Amino acid sequence: MSTHAANRATPHSSCRSRVLGLGVVLLFGINAQSPARSIGPAERADTILIVKHERKLYLLHDNRPLRSYRIALGLSPTGAKEREWDFRTPEGSYVIDFRQEHSHYFKALHISYPSPADLMRSSALHQPAGGNIFIHGEPNRLSKPVSYYKTRDWTNGCIALSDEDLQDVWDLTGVPTRVEIVP
Repeated sequence: MSTHAANRATPHSSCRSRVLGLGVVLLFGINAQSPARSIGPAERADTILIVKHERKLYLLHDNRPLRSYRIALGLSPTGAKEREWDFRTPEGSYVIDFRQEHSHYFKALHISYPSPADLMRSSALHQPAGGNIFIHGEPNRLSKPVSYYKTRDWTNGCIALSDEDLQDVWDLTGVPTRVEIVP
């Protein structure tokens, strides 16, 4: 089984992702803020957890939260991505499979969307699944005021962070890094 296939969503991994998400939410709820201690090289994130309804991205190491960040999602954020240009952010298990230091945005981490389950869903609709789903920073060429990008969902289906936060995620992750996206 390929690395990508091993990291794809299954009924069990989807349930595990939701439990993992709830655990992180409870941990941060008790602690109100991300841990402020410095992170050594051995504590780079091994998982990126995206909890869509919270608009939060969590970096985890051995299922322990390292950091959390506010995110923006696709323009139509509710539900899993079904097809190309539906403006939804996918849900499921993926990996960061490559990084782009130069793109239309301040750096970008590519998510291995679409999974076999994603392809089946879009095929049932007789539509292409789409692709090019990234965790990225703000656009290099702003078409709206900066406040727009910081206060609402604005992507075509990607996950966006402030440039400062994306730099932190960039520094604390590598290729491959597991990505869990839950509702």
